[in-house]
Order: sequence, then structure tokens, then C-alpha cells
Amino acid sequence: MEPTIGLVLGYDAVHPFAKVKITDRASVQELLRTLLDPLEPFFSPLKSRVRCPGATAVRFDQTASEIEGICRPLWGLACLLAGGGEYRGTEWWVQGIKAGTDPENPEFWGYPRDNDQRMVEMCPFGYALAVAPVFWQSLNGKERGNVEAWLGNSINEKNMPNTNWLWFRVFANLGLKKNGGKFSQDRLDSDIEHLNTFYRGDGWSNDGPEGIHQMDYYSSSFAIHFLQLLYAKLAGDEEPERAEEFKKRAQMAALDLIHYFDDEGRAIPFGRSVGYRFAMISFWGALAYAGVELPAPPNMGNGKGDSASTSEVVADAARYMESEWNSHNWVFVPKYMAENYNSPGSPYWACLGFICLAVPPEHPFWTSEEELPRDAIPKIKGLKHPGHIVSYLGGHCMLLSSGQACGYPMKGTHAKYGAFAYSSAYGYSVPPGLLTLEQYALASQLGLSDDGGEYWKTRRASEYAGLETRGTDDDGSGNNEITPVLVSIWKPFRDVTVRTTLVPPAEATPNWHLRAHRVEAAGREVMTADGSFAIRNRREPDGRYLDLYDAGKGGEGTFPKIIGNYDLNTPEGWAACREGAFAVSLGAGAVGIKALEDVDADTDAGKGKVGRSAMLVNADPNSNLLESRTVIPTLQHTPSGEGVPKESYLDGWDKVPEIPEWLKEEMKA
Repeated sequence: MEPTIGLVLGYDAVHPFAKVKITDRASVQELLRTLLDPLEPFFSPLKSRVRCPGATAVRFDQTASEIEGICRPLWGLACLLAGGGEYRGTEWWVQGIKAGTDPENPEFWGYPRDNDQRMVEMCPFGYALAVAPVFWQSLNGKERGNVEAWLGNSINEKNMPNTNWLWFRVFANLGLKKNGGKFSQDRLDSDIEHLNTFYRGDGWSNDGPEGIHQMDYYSSSFAIHFLQLLYAKLAGDEEPERAEEFKKRAQMAALDLIHYFDDEGRAIPFGRSVGYRFAMISFWGALAYAGVELPAPPNMGNGKGDSASTSEVVADAARYMESEWNSHNWVFVPKYMAENYNSPGSPYWACLGFICLAVPPEHPFWTSEEELPRDAIPKIKGLKHPGHIVSYLGGHCMLLSSGQACGYPMKGTHAKYGAFAYSSAYGYSVPPGLLTLEQYALASQLGLSDDGGEYWKTRRASEYAGLETRGTDDDGSGNNEITPVLVSIWKPFRDVTVRTTLVPPAEATPNWHLRAHRVEAAGREVMTADGSFAIRNRREPDGRYLDLYDAGKGGEGTFPKIIGNYDLNTPEGWAACREGAFAVSLGAGAVGIKALEDVDADTDAGKGKVGRSAMLVNADPNSNLLESRTVIPTLQHTPSGEGVPKESYLDGWDKVPEIPEWLKEEMKA
């Protein structure tokens, strides 16, 4: 289905964004213009605010939302202008800045209070001042004083969240500094010194102080690494040591961050703010912008290989958009995904992805051949600091995860950070409601219920989480198998403890990863439900729900049968735990889950000890990032890719991995 952008923006067919074919620098410039043009009718009369269509409310005030609407697109416009490009509407932003920073103007933005959203939008404003002379040069003396007061003095006097936000104040001061305006060098230095306390090693920074474990795209493409690289570029002459340190961190981090993209350049959706879409690629453009030489194995023409291939994803993102411009998630529109800080203008933070336009046309980023040497990149790699194991086996790019958790309440946080596995092919799911498995939509999560299955608790925060290894290399030959594993200990209830061990796929069984859960309930019974990835629940070519799998009828369907929502007592909807449950959807692939705990009946976890059964959860609609209708193969215990041939979807189903001896011993303990 071809998406529409909605008549409200003046288009009655495919949005122009989806029509641009990415071939060169000029085509990327044109791509940006298709995002800026639709804003024209939504500027306020004096141009200081942009009210993007959509009635959704956010945790901050409406004025701040409309300031977001004008400032976030500045990321793209400033990069375009910095690279010598032109845009017909540049004057809209010039006039908007004049009106918005003038306290005597009826469209004055208002000075920020403590922890104010206006502080976030000061970052693209400051960057625009630093790299696009037209903005400062268009101001007279009084207007420059207004900008100094609003952008510098006001933010320097206020409290800010102890997170990546501190970088926003750095860039507010830096934009003024680059133009000879009034700024605070002391505040700029102290903020960077404090931000350096977030650094954890090997290139990775945490999005917060000790006690917080949150290393998502904010730690790389949305904020910390991205802004470190921009700072190195803009302040490197004055602060060469600081700039070199930031570049060094980026070099190290690149060797890990490359694993968050698959062979087609698609990013793995993980964590919050997936509504920013293709901003995930901004780190790679920033490498080229800052002049960072990448080490092997990426060595991608100073970043072009990954960023150029993901530029196709920029176009793909638009092709899948639904009819609302203020769509808040990956390629679908349910508001269940949106954080409480996502206003209709929030998705324009995606304009970070256009940092490549500030890179000169003669740079190798634009002139070199695309190169993504996957053969030189490990198929399995443990990433210590984020608590991830990444895998390129099984026809998709997947990461196993343990330990991360957002430090404050967030919608669907257990799904965005606490799931066991994330994939470039299968988006995560969040609950659209809080009754039964259909509403909880436990994709790649273990849920526990103590009330018969109405309410479910999943992993959010962990008491312990670590990247460990199993196996030995006693003779030093390197021939003995050493496996990275993730171990987490978490409490869904005060008196229930779960120890989860995640084992990545192996070459012999590339489609499977292992999950071992040891549940200790203090004298009471709990139900469990362990879900696989969610997959599209739509049959080709008639669009009906998937039917029972029949290899002779196109190789599409499920096992066992999908039973209607909330009516799960029908016998044909259940299978034995060792038979498992799976779903095959043409064009989407295949997902499934099997129980292995009864392989050895002599162990403590032997047959009949746990007593799980396999079934299909027909998840409530609009709960998944990628698909509006999904089904989740699930193992339940009740107490007494495109690009992959459809013929091969189930190739690995009958060949399951052996439980390693070390894991059998741990299961006995």
C-alpha cells in the first residue's frame, strides 16, 4: 500500500520524500527539502513557531511544543547551509528567531525555567549559529542582545537534568562563542567535565551518572557521541586535546555501533525515541564531518559505507509511513509507542541524519565507493558496556540484551529496554492495555502472573546483569569454544526471583538463541509466558489472518492454530512444549519458540517438572513497531526478512541447539 502524508499538508498521493532516489549529495539535499517544505503553512504569523498538525499533548507546555516545531528542523537546514546548499525558506527561520527571542514581541518564546524543554531546542539553535553565518549576520545589535539573553544567560542560570541534556547547554554557549556573542566559558567547561563522568570506557558513555545503565541511541547517534564529534569539529582548533579524545572515543565506539545495523543498513530498533527514525545514522555522518579516520574492519570511506547504505533506509522510512505526519514510532503510528515528551514536531529530530550535508562534496564520504566488509566483522560479539551480544546469524541482525533500564517512568519501558532480544527484522512490541497476554504483547519477554493471567510482570530493572563467558580454552590453542552469555537476576515480585541466561546463536544452529530462566517463588505459584519475536499476522494474498501451517499451500501459516483473542481453551490452539509454536508470514520470515528443558528427564528441570505448553498469542492490534497486526509464538506455564527465500524460512526448525553441559549444570544448581 502506498502511504499518504495527509491532505492537511497539501499532498493527496505519495509524499515527495518517498519519491527521492538516493544517488548522490544533491539527492540527499533534495530529500531534506521535502521535509522542510510541508512546514510552510504551519508557521505562526511572525514565524517564531511551527505548530505541526496533530492534537497530541506532551508533558511540556504548548509554546515549547511549537518552539520544538521550528528548532528541530534547524538540524537539517543548518547542515544544508553549512555545506553550501540553499533553501528557499531560510528567511522563515531568520524571522522566527528574531521574533521568538524578543521579549517585547507577542510571539516571544519565553525564558526557560528549570528543566525546561526549551533547553533541548537551544542545541540545534546554537549549532545553526555556529555553522550558518546567515542567522547571526541577519541580526542587528538589539536582536543579537535578545539572542544572547535567551540562548545564553537564561540557560546558564537554570538547573538541567543530569543526562545528555547538558550537551544542549554546551552548544547554546558554543553558538554564541563562535559569533563573538556573550557566553559562559566556565559553564561550557564545567558541563563537559561533568559529561565526561558519564564515560564508561571503550568509547561508550552512559546517558547519566552512576546507578543508571542506559546506553541506547542517545549514547551514540542522538546526543552524546554525535555532539562530541560536532564539538571536536567546531572547537578542535582551540581545544585540540579534548577534540582528539572525543574522536578517539568515536573510533572505538564505531567498532561496536556497526553491529546495530544489518547488511541492508537497517538499524535495530532498541530503546526510546524510535520516533526519531533515521537519526540513528547520524553518528556515521558525524564521523566524516569531524574528520575521524575509522579503524579496520569498518574502514568505510570515512563512514560512507554504513551511512550511505542507511540513506536508503531514510527513504524506506517514508515509504512505510502512515497518513499522519506526527507519527511517533518506527514505521507505524500507534500512540502507545510515544514517550510523554513526543510532540507532533518531535520526529524532526530525525534531521540529525542530515549532518552528512555539512560534509564537503570532495570528501571521501561522497566520493568513495560504498564498502561494508561484513566478512571482516565478527558474526557474534559481546558488548560489555551496553550489556549486549550482537549476532548476524540466522538471516537478520539481532542483539540480546540484559541490564539496561530507563532511570524514570516511561511508557513501555520494559519492552524498550528489558526484552531479551531485538532485531532489525522484527520490531519490539509495547502493551496497548493491561489485561491478558493479548494486550501485554510479550514479544521476546518473559511475563509472570500471580492472578491467573490477567496482569503480567516482566523484566524491567535487574539486581544484577553482566556479560560473562562460558566454556574454556585450557590448552591455549583457541580451538576450544568460549561463548559470551548474558546473565541477569531480576524480581518481578518481591518474593519471586528470576535468573535469566541468554546464549547467542551458534554457527550450527544459526536461527536459535537460548534462554534459560530459573524462577524461584517463595512458596506460591506463578504463571509464566515466554514469547518469541512478534511477526506479521496477515496471509497472502487475501489479507486474512494466518491459518494453520500447510507446507503444500505456499508455506505460510502457524503451528499450532491461532485461536481468537481471549478464548484460549480450545485444544487445537495448544501444542506440547517440545513441539513448540511458530508462525511463517511471506515477506516477513518465520519466528518460533521451543522448550528444551525436558531433553534430559534425569535433570531437576526434567520432563514434567516445568510443564509448559506452546501456543500463539494473537496480540492486540497496533502494539508493534513494524506491523499493525502481529502474532507471538509463546511458551506458557500454568501451575497444576525480506531477502530470505520463503522456502528456507523453516530450515532450522527441526535442528535445535543442544543444551551446553555448563548450562545443564547451572540449571541443576
